[in-house]
Amino acid sequence: MALFITFEGIEGSGKSTQMELLKRHMEGRGMEVLALREPGGTRLGERVRSILLNSSEEPVDPWAELFLYEACRAQLVSLVIRPSLEAGTTVICDRFTDSTLAYQGYGRGLDLEAVDRANVLAAGGLKPDITVLIDCEAEEGLRRAWSRIGSKEGGAREDRFEREDVSFHRRVRDGYLRIAGAEPDRVKVVDGGGEISTIHREICYIIKKAGA
Repeated sequence: MALFITFEGIEGSGKSTQMELLKRHMEGRGMEVLALREPGGTRLGERVRSILLNSSEEPVDPWAELFLYEACRAQLVSLVIRPSLEAGTTVICDRFTDSTLAYQGYGRGLDLEAVDRANVLAAGGLKPDITVLIDCEAEEGLRRAWSRIGSKEGGAREDRFEREDVSFHRRVRDGYLRIAGAEPDRVKVVDGGGEISTIHREICYIIKKAGA
């Protein structure tokens, strides 16, 4: 059965690493898996990504930020995610609608109901079958994120959100935990403070229980 699996978490939570490990694990079991990221996954999405994530661009109004994310999502769902799921391919996505609610809703302070409505419209009602939320303290996540950014040579730094005050990241984390509390059957919280291999095993167990 094709599943739609999403990974969520604050900056530096380790979700991208764990998503790649899960992809390899599932492919090793003979499953067809497509890994995507938001914003991105389409030509439009990758172009807009540079605007949304790089601090060298001009400041972005919070509502403009929301609509840019939703435009990328609508394109990704229409051109890639739905066709892949319909073809029987399991899709794993690094961020989806929960990120928008956590960052633009709880983090930026936009009206939560308005953000939720925009999410539903852009995703065409599509929701993940299972969401893995890798949780960690905001301070630890930022420390890891800046370490990763500092290790990059050339290219886009993608550091716009990392430059936000720690209070912003605390609000985002709180938002994620509120989302998880409201939908415990879908959103599974994993402690991101453990060893990479330990976290990976826990995620594999979660996905196995979900039917993959």
